[in-house]
Amino acid sequence: MFAVVLSLFLESMSRGSYNHMIEITAQFHTGYLQIQDPLFEEEPSLDNSFYYDESFKNEILNADSRISYIAPRIETYMLAAGQEIARGALVMGINLEMEQNLNQLKDRLVEGRFFEPGEDSAVLGTGLANRLNISVGDSLALIGQGRFGMTASGLFEVSGLMNHPLRDMDNQIVYLSLSTSQWLMSAEDHVTTILVTPDEIYNTDGVAESLREMVDGELRILTWPELMPELLQGIEFDKMQMYLMMGILYVVIGFGLFGTILTMTLERMKEFGLLLSVGMRRFQLNGVIFLETLIICFLGVLSGTVIGFPVILYFYYNPIRFDGDLADIMHDMGLEAIMPFHLHPDIFILQASIIFVLAFAISLYPVTRITTLNILEASRR
Repeated sequence: MFAVVLSLFLESMSRGSYNHMIEITAQFHTGYLQIQDPLFEEEPSLDNSFYYDESFKNEILNADSRISYIAPRIETYMLAAGQEIARGALVMGINLEMEQNLNQLKDRLVEGRFFEPGEDSAVLGTGLANRLNISVGDSLALIGQGRFGMTASGLFEVSGLMNHPLRDMDNQIVYLSLSTSQWLMSAEDHVTTILVTPDEIYNTDGVAESLREMVDGELRILTWPELMPELLQGIEFDKMQMYLMMGILYVVIGFGLFGTILTMTLERMKEFGLLLSVGMRRFQLNGVIFLETLIICFLGVLSGTVIGFPVILYFYYNPIRFDGDLADIMHDMGLEAIMPFHLHPDIFILQASIIFVLAFAISLYPVTRITTLNILEASRR
């Protein structure tokens, strides 16, 4: 029971952390699927943007019934300046309502308000606002290069501050409305990327194939594993460490179970000898002992699953939150200072099955002892 509860806890915690990193990066940065110009990945320039209008939007949504929603973006790097300080910034033009469907961006607002469509105001990450020493109501100057080398500059009121979950993004992000940023960058009716969200993450590849057929090579379709290879490599390396830890746990569990079965077997050797001496066949005794052990293992796994479920359910809705130095370290790594948990039936099935198979294998020990048991020696114990 303890083995199942502990293994469920570790598996849920590790998988929750991995999924959270992928979800945050996908929702706020890359998306699960991305449509872009074929040259944009090698040269992320406004010159490699593409035409986007209501008709193209409907074509994308009708390309596959498994598409839930899309979010067009236009982004470039510009110089952002307050009264006295200037810093490099990532200026991102968004459709706020579409973005809200993807990542609940409005819920990240900590001060002020979000802009209306076409309004000449900006929302900054709190990290960038602190670096520029500006707050809500101040003016923000943006200077850079627009499409085809056009000069891009503008003065915007800071209408709000938001807490971006990715530290690097929080220190450089400036949000503008899509139409305002297109005007600023001399890229009317153009976007650099369109983020596409499937109804289920496992439908990503299928939706990607449908979109590739629709664009017919004119645009490039990238899936989230292609968009975040460094993150996935880091997760795979971390998984290897987790597998090593789980392997050590299974070894400890195995010795604990074996010790229990060994003690139960040795204490009953005289009983086994007497049963065999009065005529009970070895295969019958083997069957009884094997069934007893199997029932004990099954009850342990079942009770561990029943106890582990409410524990994981609690932490699923109430993730562990860190503060102090540990929170700062996690923020510096670009992570939220929380430890989320994952709740999915396959976690319970996998861990319960592993522990049950382990216990099943160990339960073969008493069967082996009975098969080779000397009846006279056992009866004299």
